[in-house]
Amino acid sequence: MKSLFGSPGNISGLVLRTCQCLFAAASLGVMSCASGFTTSTSFCFLIAAMGVQVLWSFGLACLDILALRLKKDLHNHIFLSLIVVGDWVTAILSLAAACSSAGVMVVFIKDTNICRLPSALACNTFQVSIVLAFVAWFLLAVSSYVMFWLLATV
Repeated sequence: MKSLFGSPGNISGLVLRTCQCLFAAASLGVMSCASGFTTSTSFCFLIAAMGVQVLWSFGLACLDILALRLKKDLHNHIFLSLIVVGDWVTAILSLAAACSSAGVMVVFIKDTNICRLPSALACNTFQVSIVLAFVAWFLLAVSSYVMFWLLATV
């Protein structure tokens, strides 16, 4: 079987899952530290989605560590099916949260005076969190794509 970049049980898979977990955790941390994130439901949704992505990516990174230490092959049909479904669900949830938060930021910046106030430091923090969420989603999309092709070849 071909070993693709990011496949489970490889160093590249561990690096990909670790980066997903770190970017999602950074997005979650930055958003939750911003004052006033509870003013928008989409920001709370972003926190929830990034929390799910942190848990999912961390769990799979731990599984990759275990597979690397024990030299196990994780390329079986049932396991890959589970990862594909989990990746796709998590990716859709993360993309929806990031897009809805970005939409709220567009409204805040273009249509209201919330971000034009002198005390609007939170707007920059929201934007950083949203960018980190999109990076985390992109890494998860790469992983989802790889898992889909691995499942197709099993």
